[in-house]
Amino acid sequence: MSSAQYQHCIFETAGGFCGIAWSADGIVRFQLPTSEAAETERLLRRRVPGSAGAQASGPVVETVEAVKRYFAGEMVDFSSVALDLDGQDDFRRDIYAAARKIGWGQTTTYGTLARSLDHGPEVARDVGQAMAKNPVALIIPCHRVLAAGGKLGGFSAPGGSQSKARMLELEGVRFAPEEPAQQSLGF
Repeated sequence: MSSAQYQHCIFETAGGFCGIAWSADGIVRFQLPTSEAAETERLLRRRVPGSAGAQASGPVVETVEAVKRYFAGEMVDFSSVALDLDGQDDFRRDIYAAARKIGWGQTTTYGTLARSLDHGPEVARDVGQAMAKNPVALIIPCHRVLAAGGKLGGFSAPGGSQSKARMLELEGVRFAPEEPAQQSLGF
């Protein structure tokens, strides 16, 4: 990424401080919330080094406002937000396009997403890796993609799978506590 063409801003939501970076073509990076603005900026700048701090304008302001509404618990659809996925290969772009079709409060699995792209479940691991490297988490709703059997699975954002669960809970998706791997015999 050539940094001269990118700008970013940090903003507060009900979930914490988020960051967004953009180019003339669209959003290039979104940082999920942390509890401190400085930490969010550090994480964002690590991914978009040299990005210039700026006041959001135009479509970026609309996206920032939508993110604030999302973390306040409102139903938000990010599928029309313009993205700049320059540097992503065609396979990842296809995965991200498929993930953007997963609506509010809906979930799917890595394997199901792979099959929707006319790939077998063996590509599920590649889908998982693409989700882990998602440059615009939330806008491409990787939190809605679950492990096999509908299990929560991992999440590479701050707070890990607990953050994923909280985001899904905002959308009305609930998870029962995981059963212990070993049951006691009860005598």
